[in-house]
Amino acid sequence: MLTIGQLAAYAGVTVRAVRHYHQIGLLPEPERDASGYRRYGATAVVALIKIRTLADAGVPLSRIGTMLAAGATAFAATIDQIDRRLSEEIQRLETSRKQIAQLTSGDSAALPQEVVSYLGMLREIGASERMVEAERDGWILITARWPDRVRDWIPAKVAQLGDPRIVRLYRVLSDLLDSDPVDDRLAAEAADIMAALAEEADAAGEIAQPPEGEDELPFDLLDALADEADPRAQRLRDLMRERGWSGWNRSERVESPARSQPT
Repeated sequence: MLTIGQLAAYAGVTVRAVRHYHQIGLLPEPERDASGYRRYGATAVVALIKIRTLADAGVPLSRIGTMLAAGATAFAATIDQIDRRLSEEIQRLETSRKQIAQLTSGDSAALPQEVVSYLGMLREIGASERMVEAERDGWILITARWPDRVRDWIPAKVAQLGDPRIVRLYRVLSDLLDSDPVDDRLAAEAADIMAALAEEADAAGEIAQPPEGEDELPFDLLDALADEADPRAQRLRDLMRERGWSGWNRSERVESPARSQPT
């Protein structure tokens, strides 16, 4: 006959756990012997090992008593149900692990692999890390709004990197972001390139008006993101307007201040 300490040690649990199982009615509490101590027999050891095994497998204590009292068929059905639940939990944890692993690379957080690859290309053409970070945050906004369309847009963005003007623009913007105070020469060059690209796209009919009911919020957020990230964004916006264009995420032709002044 075993003391509570010997029982706990044999079954691989703590004395506190044994007492808890007594309190919740999971393990019957034996009568005290003549010395006033509780003594446990082999049946109690077997029962405790079963309880520990089920608990270690993730079975809630509230279900263990019913399972131990059930027949073989009911016990097997419950085990199968628990196994399915554990499989689902494992899947969820594996997904979480992949997401955590992605966070080790800032580019991978919340972005599909195609966008991550594109950001890598920006580094290869000479874009600064600050420029890439700004681009990444913009893609996070876009991906959140149009998760199913982003992959369709990336090939066109990759193709643009074959245009020397686009490459130069990213390099100029990178240098501009690192300039303090604002380098007006770089800002003017960036505005010239963007205005020229907008003129070319407009002539080719590639600046389409948004469909009726199109959500404008993502584009407003993109502009706001740029303004909040760096004061140079507003300077670029002013220079673009002087050249007859508003914005850069969705370009629109406007009357420039220089053109609107009376002669």
